[in-house]
Amino acid sequence: MSDTTFDILRARQDTPGCEQVLHFNNAGAALMPNRVLDAVTGHLRLEAEIGGYEAAESAHDAVEHVYDAISQLIGSQRDEIAIIENATRAWDMAFYSLSFKPGDRILTSIAEYASNYIAFLQIAQRTSATVEAIPNDQHGQVSVEALQRMIDERVKLIAITHVPTNGGLVNPAMEIGKIARQANILYLLDACQSVGQMPLNVQVIGCDMLSATGRKYLRGPRGTGFLYVRRDLIEQLEPPFLDLHAATWVTKDRYEIRADARRFENWETNYAGKIGLGVAVDYALAWGLEDIWTRVSHLASTLRTRLSDIPQVQVHDLGVQKCGIVTFTVAERDPLEIGYKLAGQKMNVSVSATASTRLDMEQRGLASVVRASVHYYNSEEEIERFCDFVSRIG
Repeated sequence: MSDTTFDILRARQDTPGCEQVLHFNNAGAALMPNRVLDAVTGHLRLEAEIGGYEAAESAHDAVEHVYDAISQLIGSQRDEIAIIENATRAWDMAFYSLSFKPGDRILTSIAEYASNYIAFLQIAQRTSATVEAIPNDQHGQVSVEALQRMIDERVKLIAITHVPTNGGLVNPAMEIGKIARQANILYLLDACQSVGQMPLNVQVIGCDMLSATGRKYLRGPRGTGFLYVRRDLIEQLEPPFLDLHAATWVTKDRYEIRADARRFENWETNYAGKIGLGVAVDYALAWGLEDIWTRVSHLASTLRTRLSDIPQVQVHDLGVQKCGIVTFTVAERDPLEIGYKLAGQKMNVSVSATASTRLDMEQRGLASVVRASVHYYNSEEEIERFCDFVSRIG
């Protein structure tokens, strides 16, 4: 969907940051639209004027709406959603609710994110469970055939990052879900970088748990995220910690954990951010996730093509399906140096290093890559300007 067929003017007018920077760091934190900014600052102002508890009470309907909005976004029920301060903590609350014993197997992806893999290693050290990376196929994505061959009665969990942090790869989440369901194995999907840039439905994917953030492609405020847990699984999982929101102290020596997914939340929360997350989800739904995905895919494909035309540039994205993240290196230039030079031109990117996705980066012989991630409010003119500057760096 090109600039001529997409309402790029409205998208950019709704985004005040577009006047300040060329922002290709949407997989880090996207630019908030005006209505999200207004919702967050408006609630903070209300807290300052009438008090935090009182502001939360007056905003009750807006706070509760967040659960409905996210349910619509991912095809779940509202009682399957917990609002948590970030995607990592949301993922942790699900993962650390599971019990493992010696010999249990955790299957994950080669491109798994460091925070997740560190948690796997910690649990493996505590319990003598094992962590195994599913081999990639010839396209560099999780091999569904290899996963099928690895399934046995000892596999306790399949945990996959949908879109890795270090490239445009989209792992075959739905195909993995089919295998997990057939084998009756729990399936945890890290959708931190996929939610908001493409349509997702937990029923279609077949995951039992899904974690995501607000700050990336949903264009919400930082410090917001959510967790989905399948309804008939919720009461089987005891969160790693509880408080008076997640549970009720019913007698002197007994408590009861609440029955819905909010058992994974805690009492104190960022109400302004929570409200802003709901507004961000509404805003994404109003644009339409299919249209967003078409637009993001077009821009990313255009950026990959233009970068590939530059002799000294190598693009590193893998997978049959690719998303809005474009990673590249420039011959004889450190990616950090490239990032600094781009920042000097008010062009925002990230640099992804080995420590974030060690297995994948080491397998491909990469120390670091420049990560440029586009969103629908970016323009084709920005891509031309960006690539022109990169060509002159080399």
